[in-house]
Amino acid sequence: MRVLILGGNGFIGTAVARSLAARGHLVVALARNTEIAARRHPDIDWVKADLARLSRREDWLPLLEGVDAVVNCAGALQDGPRDDVTAVQFSAMSALYQTASPRLIVQISARTDDVAANSPFFATKRQADAALRDSGLAFVILRPAIVIGRAAHGGSALLRALAAFPLITPLVFGDSRMQFVSLEDVASAVADALSGDIAAGSDLDLAAPQSMTLAQAIARHRQWLGLPPARPLALPGIIAKIVSGAADLLGRFGWRSPLRSTALEIAAGGVGGHATDAGRNLRSLDQTLATNPAGVQELWFARLYLLKPLVLGTLCLFWLLSGLVALLRFDASSAHLAAAGAPVALAQAITLATSLADIALGIGLAIRRCAKPALNGMIALSLAYLASATMLAPDLWADPLGPLVKVLPSIVLALVALATLDER
Repeated sequence: MRVLILGGNGFIGTAVARSLAARGHLVVALARNTEIAARRHPDIDWVKADLARLSRREDWLPLLEGVDAVVNCAGALQDGPRDDVTAVQFSAMSALYQTASPRLIVQISARTDDVAANSPFFATKRQADAALRDSGLAFVILRPAIVIGRAAHGGSALLRALAAFPLITPLVFGDSRMQFVSLEDVASAVADALSGDIAAGSDLDLAAPQSMTLAQAIARHRQWLGLPPARPLALPGIIAKIVSGAADLLGRFGWRSPLRSTALEIAAGGVGGHATDAGRNLRSLDQTLATNPAGVQELWFARLYLLKPLVLGTLCLFWLLSGLVALLRFDASSAHLAAAGAPVALAQAITLATSLADIALGIGLAIRRCAKPALNGMIALSLAYLASATMLAPDLWADPLGPLVKVLPSIVLALVALATLDER
């Protein structure tokens, strides 16, 4: 069977694509960014496309040529520069359903009648599910609870990060009830839907019977990482509002944090009450973690996850402030170059150019799509500063305040930021 997977390089989409390819299906995976995914999974046929732009029937026709089934693993939590929730989750799907080409559509959806039901994320999921039922196409809708696998993304990554927090476990909504499902079980359910073992027209919740609080789930992850128990620290709800407000603000610059308001609204009400599909033996959280034992790479990821925004924020402020301070103390800044023998006009021009460059790099790092070139620019400009200062004023290396020596840690910090920048 030739299967088109939407969101093929996502957390769920990648697992589904690999599972179906291993079962002998011809897999075509659609994603916005395919270069890295194509190198990781060369046995899959990758198609580069943006779902948000596939809003007309004719947009889908060439993509569906020869396709027997479509598996929709795509989604967008909140609107942002890189995400349009309505376009991705409803408009594109409505156009797809109108083509009436595939024999079967498997929709990875969610429980849309629980908490945050009126949020754009759940509202568009609900509308797309209704449109699929009314389309006349054969379909299976799968509604997984919190998905846990060997890899992690979004909420599952945040669980690991909180579990690795040193000494204490900071918690908001720690008593919220959670249910989980293994990523492998989700991929297996998709395969069963394609084979007919799950009947067309089915609408199934996928959640293991085991239910626990958020605090208990984090404690399980902490044990899985090999860390000693930590004392829970309950934080007031106002902290959640402050954090989600900051995350939403960063979302406007393209940073897709799992701490945005939609995610925290879901966490506040819990992810529970999912009816277990009695015909499936779904693995519990404990069984899933035991099946995928943690190594040092999982521990590194968990510890670095919350350090990543701190590293990026520190670099952003460092470069912004260095540029602003140089401008505010322009005469004193340019005097250093003049004292090294540069003409006054040239010293002022260099001071102005480097100050503006510093500010531009700091602003660039704050914007997600500009972050990588900004980090590379920070490293290159830092090396240029060191080289020029060494030629013009080598005595600065012996300065007690270490103005040149202190540049070296900033270069290393930028390298760390580059190493942790990728989201998938």
